[in-house]
Amino acid sequence: MTATRQGRLVGLDVARCLALLGMVATHVLDARTPDGELATAQWLAGGRASALFAVLAGVSLALMTRKPLRGRPQALRTLGILGRAVLVALLGLALGGLDSGIAVILTYYGVLFVLGIPFTFLRARTLVPLTVAWVVLAPVVSHVVRPYLPERGYENPTFAQLADPGQLASELLLTGYYPVLPWLAYLLAGLALGRLDLRDTRLLGALALGGLGTAVLATRISRALVDPAIASENETGMFGVTPADGDWSWLFVVAPHSATPFDLAQTIGSSVLVIAACLLLERLLPRAATAAVGVVLGAGAATLTLYSLHVVMRTPRVWPEEDASAYATHVAVLLTLGAALRIAGRRGPLEAVAGLPVRLAQRSGTKR
Repeated sequence: MTATRQGRLVGLDVARCLALLGMVATHVLDARTPDGELATAQWLAGGRASALFAVLAGVSLALMTRKPLRGRPQALRTLGILGRAVLVALLGLALGGLDSGIAVILTYYGVLFVLGIPFTFLRARTLVPLTVAWVVLAPVVSHVVRPYLPERGYENPTFAQLADPGQLASELLLTGYYPVLPWLAYLLAGLALGRLDLRDTRLLGALALGGLGTAVLATRISRALVDPAIASENETGMFGVTPADGDWSWLFVVAPHSATPFDLAQTIGSSVLVIAACLLLERLLPRAATAAVGVVLGAGAATLTLYSLHVVMRTPRVWPEEDASAYATHVAVLLTLGAALRIAGRRGPLEAVAGLPVRLAQRSGTKR
């Protein structure tokens, strides 16, 4: 895979940037037009942007653990990843306490990394069927278990919820906006993807076609099985899971943020399509053009910092009341800062802090 002089994989940065901008679009833009039709931005990014973010987390985890280690170095690397996940989760709890109106993903993201660590020891040939099984079975387990769990009581995980760890665990794993148990399918898919030879242009083409086919097939099957009125009612998305009312037909829905088998299959397929297409673009562009894209979409190399900034920008004390130009302003700020960091050859500040445990583990692992 072509890399920049700093060693960054531009195709992955482009995909991360698209995920970031897609999530911003779902937060800022209206889900429906004035005529009541589904807005284009919602159709493109609703549910898909956050799923792409999670699949890319799996790819990153795969790249971080690609080098086989044993003994003390392996234990240190695992502790470094665990430390990084804890810092990200704590940041999510802090951002969750802000009046942003956003369902903050970072605490779920941190827990996802923790639960994904045992799967880093598996190869792609094991991860692929495991992902398929998880897509099918995890939503079923969720559907069976959730009626016995307390109802979700908070919009976001916050530090205040640490006083009730049972409720917090329930929301993070099964009842929250980004329920980690079914969402682990995204991380597994990303791990499998990251274990492949992503320098192989033919493989990337096959992955793009396979991702597109999976997304289209899942959508078509769901539409054939679900009442059109229900599909239309929920096309702007649900709130993380389907109703826990015992009705098994909910598992056929393909609505954004429903965490059903069809929703997971569709969004994994679209994520694989985007990632493969971005990596193909990197392979096909001349080096100079690749470097230019890496700067223009440099926000993809600092998504933790810039996503957090976006959440802060959505708070009333920081940003004035939203208007029609709000999305363009958010995009301009994020892309400008991302490009500036890229040109300066600097990490995002939150990336630097969150990556500290991993770097310390690497240094300790090289010492005898």
